[in-house]
Amino acid sequence: MSGNPAVVMRLVASAYTVAEKAGAIVRKVLHSGELGIVEKTRANDLQTLADRLAQQSICASLSRCFPKITIIGEEELPEEEIREDLIENGHSEEILQKTCPAEYSGLKEEELVVWVDPLDGTKEYTEGLLDNVTVLIGIAYGGKAIAGVINQPFYNYQLGAGADLGRTMWGMLGLGAFGFQLQEVPGDKRIVTTTRSHSNKLVTDCVDAMEPHEVVRVGGAGNKIIQLVEGKASAYVFASPGCKKWDTCAPEAILQAVGGKLTDMHGNAYCYNANVKHMNSAGILATLRNHEYYISRVPQSVLQALKSE
Repeated sequence: MSGNPAVVMRLVASAYTVAEKAGAIVRKVLHSGELGIVEKTRANDLQTLADRLAQQSICASLSRCFPKITIIGEEELPEEEIREDLIENGHSEEILQKTCPAEYSGLKEEELVVWVDPLDGTKEYTEGLLDNVTVLIGIAYGGKAIAGVINQPFYNYQLGAGADLGRTMWGMLGLGAFGFQLQEVPGDKRIVTTTRSHSNKLVTDCVDAMEPHEVVRVGGAGNKIIQLVEGKASAYVFASPGCKKWDTCAPEAILQAVGGKLTDMHGNAYCYNANVKHMNSAGILATLRNHEYYISRVPQSVLQALKSE
């Protein structure tokens, strides 16, 4: 690319390498055997040393290169000096070579909000369900998720010793999504992916109402969106307030970049401005295709229980 790449392209290019660094940190902590687990609010809400170090790495690396962006991370960490070995200054040349969509080419740093989940699927991480684990960096402008990076630190781990671990996918509205092979569930099948560890009657009632041929229960919001874009599920249905903006910003951008959609249970879009509340109070409904069908199936009891923002 000639001249000076647009700010948002530089940010995505940096987020790519920063996510890879965070993925390496997540692997290193696991291999050390010292996970440093603490309970945040309850037994299902965990934080590990990997969550803490990966978030420090992501936030410090991005704010060093882009001092005026707003970064919102999942973990509430004390202000402290960040170790220099956690800083990643690199960027993806391949992303910088791409032409920025015209509507984003003039964006300034201060207009961008970055939502960070340093380790999505922490519970699964502690239980060794490593394919559920992702690192999520989402970029929002004007309240909308416009770009995202998902790193899977343990992609290929089932292949055993010597396997090339990890992969990084990214996407941007108006550009498309990269780092994976887009596939769809055959049109005559409805496969619903939903929560593995946060289920309740509302969640199961809503899943049942979709009349699925199959239900896939896995951990991690990032992982569930990967199921959608790789043809393993047709819809991600979670009729509960458990999800947060940092869980959905990056995955939503990648899903939208390939024509998919993520809304609350009422069909309304979530807003990713810097000042919004972090909880996705009205649940998550995400699809690659046929969003309207799934919205039309949401039971009244669910709509009444989950108030739209």
